[in-house]
Order: sequence, then structure tokens, then C-alpha cells
Amino acid sequence: MSVLPLVFTSGWASGINAYAVVLLFGLLGATGVTEEVPAALQRPDVLIVAGVLFVAEAVADKVPYVDSVWDAVHTVIRPVSGGVVAALLAGHNGSLPELAAGAVGGSTALLSHLVKAGTRIAVNTSPEPASNIVLSLAEDLGVAGLIAFAVFHPVAAAVIAGTLLAAGIAVVVFLWSRIRRFLQRRRQRRAEKRPAAVDGAAPPVT
Repeated sequence: MSVLPLVFTSGWASGINAYAVVLLFGLLGATGVTEEVPAALQRPDVLIVAGVLFVAEAVADKVPYVDSVWDAVHTVIRPVSGGVVAALLAGHNGSLPELAAGAVGGSTALLSHLVKAGTRIAVNTSPEPASNIVLSLAEDLGVAGLIAFAVFHPVAAAVIAGTLLAAGIAVVVFLWSRIRRFLQRRRQRRAEKRPAAVDGAAPPVT
């Protein structure tokens, strides 16, 4: 069977939590649950780094506004990680060129990352922190469950991932006006904090 469904699912999951994807694939392969995981993801150093970063993301992702900063930092990291994992999976399987797999995994990761980042901005317009925690837990559990499911049922998992991605895009489009207002208020607050510039005149000498 082509590895494309697994590549697509891993790309979607990487856009949500790239470290969880690497950690889960590595553990599933290292424990012998599946032989579909390349050796590079099973290395102890990779698992340790992925585990530490996963814990860091699990904390940052549940704090209002900190989660949006974390998402901004990972705008490049998540798509690159998704592309690398996809290329490794394709190289291990041999049924899909690694370059094509990397493109699919990276682009899917970018789309799901943008959906996550936009959703978090909308959630941060609410003053209470409970919604951030609930949404973060749902994302973590969703990534873990779908990656484990994809190893044994890649096509069904890809259908679920595609449905979730489409639904996420629809939600962001629906909430776009709220997201735009939030970004405009944040830019306005930043502008107000800047010291007022003197119109080309030097300060008076006392």
C-alpha cells in the first residue's frame, strides 16, 4: 500500500504538534509495535529531545497569549518537521519519492498549523483560560490517537485528518472577523506604548 495516506496524516498532525508526532512514531517503532517507522525516528537522542520539547509545548500551549507566541515561533518549524517526517516515512517504505512525500507532509503541516494558530487567536479573545486548556488537551489527544490509528489504518486515518483539516479551515474562516479585530487591537496597543516622537525638534535645554 502507498505510504501517501500515512504521510498526509503525519503532516496534519505535525502542524498541530510536531514534537508529539516524532515522539509517538519513535516510541511505536522502538517498542516493536510497528515496523513502518524509520530507524532515524527511533534513535534515543531523537526520542529524548522530542520528549523534552513535547513537555515544553504541552505547557506553553495551555497558557493564553503564550500559545500564540509559541505558534508564531513554530510557523517554520512545524512545516519543516512535517516534511522531514514524511520524507523519512517515504524513504523507509519506498513506495513514494521522498521529495514528493516531503512536499505533501510539509504543505499539509503548514495548513494545519495556520488553522491551529488562527483558532488560538480567536480563543484568546476570551478572558478565561479554561478554553485554551481544553482545546490544547483535545489537540494533544487527537494527534496521539490519530497517529496510533494511522499506523494500522492509514487510509481511514487520512480521511479523518482531511475532514478535520477542512473543518478547521471552515472554523477559521467563520471566526476571521474576530481574529482580525483582535490583531488590530493588539497593533493599536503596541502603537500606544511607543513614545510619542517629537516632530523633528530637539528637546528644550534647561
